[in-house]
Amino acid sequence: MKIAAIAGSLTPLSKTLLTVKETVRHIKQSHSEVDVNLIDLKNYHLDFCDGRDPSEYQGDSKRLIEEVVQADALIVGTPIYRGSIPGALKNVFDLIPNTALRGKVLAFIATGGTYHHYLAIEHQLKPLAGYFKAYTLPGNVYAHNDHFVNKQLADETIKERLHQLGDSVVTVSRKLNGNVIGAEQPVIPRQSLSQT
Repeated sequence: MKIAAIAGSLTPLSKTLLTVKETVRHIKQSHSEVDVNLIDLKNYHLDFCDGRDPSEYQGDSKRLIEEVVQADALIVGTPIYRGSIPGALKNVFDLIPNTALRGKVLAFIATGGTYHHYLAIEHQLKPLAGYFKAYTLPGNVYAHNDHFVNKQLADETIKERLHQLGDSVVTVSRKLNGNVIGAEQPVIPRQSLSQT
């Protein structure tokens, strides 16, 4: 099993990166048979999605698309800015093929200054997963400034919840095995008018 864990912040040392790293560390320690890959977006120079077919991108964009497509499950960490996810992370979802997450488990981790944006997972991320026909786990994790001390994740309850989230991704992914339940969606081709 392959899991891609995306840290969707471009900040050099971010709360998002720390929480995703904690989840990845736990999976590697508790599920040594699972190949988990940390994708730190600040290390990728991605093209902005411009409507072309995902197979036409090159460089870091191509590499990221391939990592997401080849993963059996995803853990997506995001900061919440002004009630929403940052543009860099939204661009990832715009770049990948429409079928890239079909039948896969997605788990979300969000971070913010306070609890005032904790519902962004419900209102921003879960609908996005639904579009891709992915399964979202209940009990996603939101961490804020009070959970960090000296630029480290310090709250033991949050750490335990991140560990449970990682374990759930592995367990549910194995049980689902990529199967899709529900009505088929119409095929939505990508076609830029400038190409005609």
